[in-house]
Amino acid sequence: MLADVRLRAPQEACGLVAGEHGRTSRVIPVTNDLDSPVRFRMDPREQLNALLEIEESGSQLLAIYHSHPGGPAAPSPTDVAEAAYPGVVHLIWHSQAGIWECSGFLIEELQVRPVIIKVIPSPAAS
Repeated sequence: MLADVRLRAPQEACGLVAGEHGRTSRVIPVTNDLDSPVRFRMDPREQLNALLEIEESGSQLLAIYHSHPGGPAAPSPTDVAEAAYPGVVHLIWHSQAGIWECSGFLIEELQVRPVIIKVIPSPAAS
């Protein structure tokens, strides 16, 4: 995820996270159709293909990630209004002085609740 977020900055990056039992097994970057530094909309075809791939592999959709290159570290009102997957964590990558951090949130019925996540960088992301 971090490599994708860095690659796409200053535009928002986005994608899906698949896994089992709360552990990530796959990160699937998806094109941001809006190509914007302040909003994202996943390419519908890529998103559908990723969701089918997750289902066919027997994994679960654990999270949806996107970045806020200029902040904030929390979901925007648009993020909250457009959240459509109850029970799926929203990971928001945000940059402060060039250092990327990730925060997790559950967004259900227009309510935002922070969740604890543990990010373990892969050797390639260092």
